[in-house]
Amino acid sequence: MSKPSTNARPGGRSARVRAAVHRAVTELLAEAPAEALTLPVIADRAGVHPTTLYRRWGSTADLLADVATSRFSGDLVVPDTGSLRDDLKRWTTDVATDLTDPDGLALMRAAVGSGAGASRACMADRHAQLAAILDRERARGGTAPEVEWAADALLGPLMYRAVFTNNSLEPGWVDDLVESFLA
Repeated sequence: MSKPSTNARPGGRSARVRAAVHRAVTELLAEAPAEALTLPVIADRAGVHPTTLYRRWGSTADLLADVATSRFSGDLVVPDTGSLRDDLKRWTTDVATDLTDPDGLALMRAAVGSGAGASRACMADRHAQLAAILDRERARGGTAPEVEWAADALLGPLMYRAVFTNNSLEPGWVDDLVESFLA
């Protein structure tokens, strides 16, 4: 299985192709179910030859992992309010807001449906952000759970609700989730 290119040049044709392909994936997911997403269809929309996609990404799942990594990395600021409770409330609210974006949600659902690699790509940055919040609480002299426990307790319900149900991610529900976690 091919790995998404991590050594791509920052400019030039390679960057233009990557941007066009990422844009094509986002547009196609907004128009049709993820099952309709194939490398030839994406290549046609991006204006490149399908061989380019097969050579660079190898599969739709690997391409979705790359798009998800790009989309879900670095877009949330890790809060530092001086309080674990307030940091977690602000962060989970930001994650919930991100999950209500239709394009992001379509990508998340497609990534989850394409396999473990793409699913993990959606969550890697969220785990790093959560780890930073918990590590900072420990540095302040407080106690904080391990990141895996916090991810299961906070990200699990957020992701489940956003990806698998039609239930909304209301701010009050998100605050209650944090309160339950900290109880």
